[in-house]
Amino acid sequence: MGRTPSRLRSFGFPRPVRSLGCCCARRGGIAQRRVRFVAVRVLVAMSGGVDSSVAAAFLVEDGHEVTGATLKLWGGASDSGCCSVSDVEDARSVARQLGVPHHVFNMTSLFEQSVVSPYVAGHQRGQTPNPCIECNRHVKFAALLRRARRLGFDALATGHHARVVPGARGARLLRGADPSKDQSYVLSMLSSSELAQVLLPVGTMQKTEVRAVARRLGLRTADKADSQDVCFIHSATGRAGFLAGRAALHPGTLVDADSGAEVGTVPAVELVTVGQRRGLGLGLDGRRRFALAVDVDARRVTVGSESWARSRSLRLGDWSWVDGAPEVGARLLSQTSAHGRPVPAGFTGDGVRFDEPQRLVAPGQTVALYDPVDTDVVLGSGVAAAAVAPARG
Repeated sequence: MGRTPSRLRSFGFPRPVRSLGCCCARRGGIAQRRVRFVAVRVLVAMSGGVDSSVAAAFLVEDGHEVTGATLKLWGGASDSGCCSVSDVEDARSVARQLGVPHHVFNMTSLFEQSVVSPYVAGHQRGQTPNPCIECNRHVKFAALLRRARRLGFDALATGHHARVVPGARGARLLRGADPSKDQSYVLSMLSSSELAQVLLPVGTMQKTEVRAVARRLGLRTADKADSQDVCFIHSATGRAGFLAGRAALHPGTLVDADSGAEVGTVPAVELVTVGQRRGLGLGLDGRRRFALAVDVDARRVTVGSESWARSRSLRLGDWSWVDGAPEVGARLLSQTSAHGRPVPAGFTGDGVRFDEPQRLVAPGQTVALYDPVDTDVVLGSGVAAAAVAPARG
């Protein structure tokens, strides 16, 4: 199975071998070439999933000096996510099969400080944070890149479905080749300098191809389901149970945006997400109402019809740019969720203005911004502050 040319070579790293389907000597199921070159030391973040397993396999195939690392992030109860005991065992088993060292890095304190605590605090302010993006930002890339450099590695590799390519002004982030698995949204906070140190070996592949390679190599992760949930939230108790164990939750009133009248109550205002329709207990009268704003201090959720739940403007903060902010007025594409549809907008300096009204974006959610011409290219991202509701009257 062929792959596009590796960016190892693009950034000056040697890449002497071809695909796993080539005709050559094999060791442990992985193709080997007898080519003289200087090996690069690569730290591979192995989550215990199929993508990072195959990423490690490709780098071993290429003859580089590979070390696997699995992060211990969460010490509490969990039955999902990407850092369970079984995930560590899967990663360790794959590393053993590939013949590479494997280590577990304990980053629980950093994870608590930079992901879990802000997640709780955000809900207490009426926000809906994205913990997986913050984990990528602070832990899986920033902290792990620092660790990799300190240990003498030349690059950090992960199994994300996205691509890094060289550009005239440095490394650029592109969407993954498989649209259904593209993860550029969750990497949109990475800078060009960080991207220059990152390898994404499976980003040019379809997910079916990744699994096919894993099956051919006999990796135990070949048919393992993709991680879907927040790793520190147990499915039995969910977000409500987790937050209730960390902070006080308060009942609140639902206030209609048109009339100003109280139209219902919710058991916990902290659990309401802007844009939410279901779970508000307001469907009995046949009217579709959406959460428009959450005021935790006032214990109030403002609700309204769909016309209220759309806006042309979105304020953003906590900007991250791959290679600097665009000029005010610049055209771009805005994507408000991991697999959302990118829509045209203009950059306002403190946010974006959509060409057409869009559904409200919950404060705390990340908005990824893409080039409007080369639509695979990530420009950067920001975190939603508040949407401007349409004026009445």
